Amino acid sequence: MKALYDHISRKASKITTQAYSTSFSLGIRLFDQKYHDPIYAIYGFVRLADEIVDTFHEYDKKSLLREFRRDTVLAIERGISLNPILQSFQETVNKYNIEWPLIDRFLKSMEMDLDDLEYDQQLFEEYILGSAEVVGLMCLRVFTEGDEAMYQELKTPAMRLGSAFQKINFLRDLHADHLHLGRTYFPNLDMNYFNQEMKESIEMDIEKDFQDGLEGIRKLPNSARYGVYVAYVYYHNLFKKIRKIQSEKLLKERIRVPNPAKYGMLVSSYLRYRLNLM
Repeated sequence: MKALYDHISRKASKITTQAYSTSFSLGIRLFDQKYHDPIYAIYGFVRLADEIVDTFHEYDKKSLLREFRRDTVLAIERGISLNPILQSFQETVNKYNIEWPLIDRFLKSMEMDLDDLEYDQQLFEEYILGSAEVVGLMCLRVFTEGDEAMYQELKTPAMRLGSAFQKINFLRDLHADHLHLGRTYFPNLDMNYFNQEMKESIEMDIEKDFQDGLEGIRKLPNSARYGVYVAYVYYHNLFKKIRKIQSEKLLKERIRVPNPAKYGMLVSSYLRYRLNLM
């Protein structure tokens, strides 16, 4: 039965999300039930592409990513895929009219990870656009459910929020990305001379993105607002922890938010949300 295969495919995306990100999984559970499967589908797709470029070191990554791109196109055009992750993703893409340029831009950023690039401001902005901002727009297509006016109003804040999240990931993983993957995303950054002044300059940029993103969260439909707000609170708390430490310490350890603290944020976020104090 096709319905059974669709169910299994959606479950595969959900399991993938839960296995790779407890924080993101928690946020999804706070959305209205109707959003769960499509957001799991988007995350599963993004995660699969990310795995190709980040961890499949023993294989021909460029060939794998080319095949993944081809299979994605075929899945969307045919409305079916034998890859369960792509099956649930194409279902979401076709149901919510997620435009191909968003998906294409994401895949182009993944392709950038396969080359040894020195990032200037233009390349950095291109990468952020594809790796984070368009993913936010895919989710926004789901949340706005065909309301084009709402989508256009919230488009820029959604991009800024995705940008903030990604830049925090880059800052948190600065040392690991450089040491294990040979990547440094921030433009014109020489890791041999990374200091407090450079760190604070990056943080000022992130804070501006957060401010713009929060304005958009306040205008989201009720069915999506709380879940996105919790993601915002989690990342903002991670950001505050990073801001408190010195640049040299950031290069030696990966900053985390402990699970008990995450659940404490969940309670405080709910109270602020219910009291309209966002």
